[in-house]
Amino acid sequence: MEGKNISSKKLLTFLLFSFTFSFCFFVSFRQFRTPEPELYNSSTSTQTAHAGNSRAPPKSQRRLTILLWKLPFGHKINFRNCSTLYSTPDCHFTSNRSWSQKADAVIMHHRDVYRDTEGLAQLPRLPSQLWIWFNLESPSHSPNLGAMDNLFNLTMSYRRDSDIFTPYGELQLLGQPQPLSIPPKTRLVAWVVSNWKANSYRVKYYHQLKQHITVDVYGQYHLPLPRHELLPTMSQYSFYLAFENSQHEDYITEKLWRNALSSGTIPVVLGPPRENYEHFLPPDSFIHVDDFANAGELARYLLELSEDPERYRSYFQWRKWLKPVLGGDWGLHFCRACHFLQTTENRLLESIDQRQPENKTFTLKSEPGQEIPSFLFPTSPAPTPLLPRPGVI
Repeated sequence: MEGKNISSKKLLTFLLFSFTFSFCFFVSFRQFRTPEPELYNSSTSTQTAHAGNSRAPPKSQRRLTILLWKLPFGHKINFRNCSTLYSTPDCHFTSNRSWSQKADAVIMHHRDVYRDTEGLAQLPRLPSQLWIWFNLESPSHSPNLGAMDNLFNLTMSYRRDSDIFTPYGELQLLGQPQPLSIPPKTRLVAWVVSNWKANSYRVKYYHQLKQHITVDVYGQYHLPLPRHELLPTMSQYSFYLAFENSQHEDYITEKLWRNALSSGTIPVVLGPPRENYEHFLPPDSFIHVDDFANAGELARYLLELSEDPERYRSYFQWRKWLKPVLGGDWGLHFCRACHFLQTTENRLLESIDQRQPENKTFTLKSEPGQEIPSFLFPTSPAPTPLLPRPGVI
């Protein structure tokens, strides 16, 4: 009996020793073994980064968060999956200001923040956070521009020298030439105007023009025109007055891209100089008021052109190769920012309104491998215009 007790004690001692040894060996093995690589999970990585993890992956490997300080004009935004538009990851967009100390970038729409520039200057901001000044209005309609200096890292606007270029429209190169299709013309000249100011340059020019040619005016206080009837109605006119509300570099809006070009009529433009328009359009795709000594000369030219089908048709030759595309909605603009921010570097702009545009060629969307017809890009000196313009000044 005593021998059995001794044997039991030895067995228990052996089992205890074996357990202790195995445990220590296992712990040592776990500590010194080579760790297995972790699988990257974009959603998990994003959540960890925004929770304050100092080991957050670089921007190119994670989903950026972009805070919209205010929704532009209070409009509801239909956000897009930006990765379907560009070969870069999608971004997380939010208007919830609780993200103000976590967002990678903050977009501030000028017309919604210009009244509180002192408040903006006092806001705490992360050293790595990019502030983006966003504006689609001309300087004439952008109050308090000077107060925006030394606040922002990037600009986002219709200007060609913007960091994030958001034009009102652009030309898309077609894969192959297309036959011309010009809508039938039964009327002469149209103008749609919502912001009517009697003392503005464009209204004064209109009053001079209508003394020599009939102009149908649509909009507030004029002929009614439901939005869904805009393009079908404008397509019946030979010419459309794409008159901007102010004249500034690159300020070429939907008045040209949507009302005129998308409806299939010839735009008569009043805005920045012809040379500026030619950064965006072929030279013989539009008529500029500055090409004529006065409104009477312009009216006579329009009447002559409308009665000459061959010459009128020559203003549409570019459409065999190019298609006008609208700049898009707010969602597309923000995707442009998302795409740009994948590779941007932090900096601070000293001035918003004194930057000068670079000498870039006109905006043209094309696919890799597409050959651009040389006649669309006249070199200096410019060739003789397809249509002689009387009274050129």
